[in-house]
Amino acid sequence: MTWDVALILVTDGLANGAVYLLAGLGLVLIFSVTRVVFVPFGDIAAFAALSLAAFETGRVPPTIGMVAVLAALALATEIGSLLRRGEASRIPKAMLMWGVLPAIPCLLAWLAARPGVPVAVHIAVAVLLVVPIAPLLARVVFQPIADASVLVLLIVSLALHFLLSGLGLLFFGPEGSRTTPLTSAVFTLGDGFTVSSQVVLMVGAAVVLSGLFFLVFERTVAGKALRATAVNRVGARLVGIRPVRTALLAYGCASLLAGLIGVLIAPVTTMYYDSGFIIGLKAFVAAIIGGLVSYPMTAVGALAVGVVESFASFWSGALKDVIVFSLLIPVLMLRSFMAADTEEEEDEVDQ
Repeated sequence: MTWDVALILVTDGLANGAVYLLAGLGLVLIFSVTRVVFVPFGDIAAFAALSLAAFETGRVPPTIGMVAVLAALALATEIGSLLRRGEASRIPKAMLMWGVLPAIPCLLAWLAARPGVPVAVHIAVAVLLVVPIAPLLARVVFQPIADASVLVLLIVSLALHFLLSGLGLLFFGPEGSRTTPLTSAVFTLGDGFTVSSQVVLMVGAAVVLSGLFFLVFERTVAGKALRATAVNRVGARLVGIRPVRTALLAYGCASLLAGLIGVLIAPVTTMYYDSGFIIGLKAFVAAIIGGLVSYPMTAVGALAVGVVESFASFWSGALKDVIVFSLLIPVLMLRSFMAADTEEEEDEVDQ
């Protein structure tokens, strides 16, 4: 391996790591607020990519039907819950939130499928179209079992992934799709080394969105509510923060990140209805490196996963995923030793 090849691999690894960084941030956000390891995160990214591909071919995205089905289920669940609690007066508000709001991006997608619509509009609508998916899934599946153990929530989340894969096959079909590059420029650095603008766009988007993520958490009331819920759910409830509302906000933010990821990766890889699962798993490795609580460590882990994957694909394409997932072994061992030391220190203090 020459230095030129190594530099190319590092560049590709950083591009992949940028995608895993955004996905890892979404996973950590949901887990810290709700204790749910949201396995279907990658599926939402795949649906965004397939929606953009449908726009490019002049078709109405099948995602509209999926969102409509989920919205109907969420609305029925909410109305049933209100009727059981004797709060029928809140049904109009529920219809607005769970019926009308999810229908707005569906209507925009239907209008954007017409000829002559700019690409930028297609991109924006493809992202907006998948934003309601995670909150709708949360209302139907996770909110009724919010107090269950982490293991139960993980099993349900995994089952939900397979359900979404089936819905993806039903609505999108088995054919894969790839969109045209968002930009075709090429930058030439020293000694003839070139970097595509698509790679720069992916890395730049990760940096900008991570910065916005930090500002939202530090400077906005909603971000502080999310942080408070992540630190102490009971304490947040005591000071007037509603965990259900912050959970839906976390799901919405994560779904927005997933949509942006889908738009970024759609031009560089052929996406199928089930392609998001492997993206979510590798982001989960990055999140585990961060302990599912630390955003900076998750970012470091995501970049590490991307670089390791790039070099592993050079050495053995068939074993690259095995090598990437093997990163979990030393990380879990290290965390196990650290947890044991912490427990021993706590026992000494108690004595």
